[in-house]
Amino acid sequence: MKLKIILGTNTIQMAMLKRISCLMIIALIVFSCKTTDDNTNTESELIDSIMDAGELEVPEQTMEDIVQNISSPVEMAALIKALGVPFSKKYLAPVDHADNYNTSFSQALGLGVYGADLGYLNMYNKTSSVLDYISTIKTLSDAIKVGQFFDFSTLKRLATNNTNLDSLMYISVHSFNEMDRYLRENKRGNLSTLIVAGVWIEGLYLATQVAKEKYHPDLAERIGEQKLILGDLMIILGNYSRDKRFKELIADFEEIKSKYKGVTITYEMGEPEAVEKDGMLMIIQNEKSIVHITEQQLNEIIETTERIRNKVISR
Repeated sequence: MKLKIILGTNTIQMAMLKRISCLMIIALIVFSCKTTDDNTNTESELIDSIMDAGELEVPEQTMEDIVQNISSPVEMAALIKALGVPFSKKYLAPVDHADNYNTSFSQALGLGVYGADLGYLNMYNKTSSVLDYISTIKTLSDAIKVGQFFDFSTLKRLATNNTNLDSLMYISVHSFNEMDRYLRENKRGNLSTLIVAGVWIEGLYLATQVAKEKYHPDLAERIGEQKLILGDLMIILGNYSRDKRFKELIADFEEIKSKYKGVTITYEMGEPEAVEKDGMLMIIQNEKSIVHITEQQLNEIIETTERIRNKVISR
C-alpha cells in the first residue's frame, strides 16, 4: 500500500509556528536569563572533556535556521492530541533513570529528551507528573552549567498554568537565543547541538509510537517530513565527529536516515494571498507539501526510531 498525503500550508506562518514552538520547549528548560558570579566562576568546570569546539564554527544564522525547521514536541503533541489520541505515560523517558546521565554529553542529550517530554505533559495538562520532570531538568541543567538560565519557580508556574501559551512561546525565543549564544561564546556549542538532538529524537519517538498504535495520515505526513529536518541535524552533528561519542550518535542517527531514503517530498505552488499585518500589506505564497511514504517505510522508521531512542536514554 502506498500513501499519498497532501497538506495545504501557508509557508511563512508554518515556518514561524515551527520556530516558536520548537524554541519554546527548549527554552522551557532554560527560561530565566539571570546570571550569577558563582556560575561565572564555574562555567568551564565540566564533568568530562566535551569542550571540543568542533572542526568548524557553525554560524548563528545556520543554527537558527535548523532549529526553525525542527518540528518540535509541542507541535507533535498538539497534533497527537488533536487526533484524539489519549495521553500515555509509557511514551515518556522515565525520570528514575536520570542518575544514569553522568557526563556532560549524556546530560545535554538527556536535557533535550526530558524537555520534549515536558512539552508532551504540558499539552495534556498532566500537572501531577510535571514536577518530577521539572526537577530532573533542573538537575541536568545545573550539571552542564546552564543553571543560570533556569528559573525553577517560574517554570513550575508555567508548567501548571498554560493559559497564556502564545505569549510564553514568544518570550521563550529570546530565552533560548540567550542560552545558545552563551554556550557558543564559551566554546560549548556542542552542548547546544546535543540538546537540539535530544529534543528531535524524543519528538520523533512520540510521533512514531502513536503511529504504531493508531495510524493517521496527518501523523504519517509529519513523520515523513522529518527526512528534511534530519538532514540538517546531521550537518551540525557532523561538525563534532572527532569526538567518539558524537561519532557514535551520528552512526545511530544515520540508521534512522537510511530508513527515509525512499521517502519523497514534493511541493506544489498555490495561489498567492494578500494579508494585512501591522498596517502593511503582505503577499504570502501558499504551497502544498506532498509526502510520499509507503506503509513499509513508515514501519521501518517506527522500529528504528524506537531502538535508537531507547539507546539514547540508556547512554
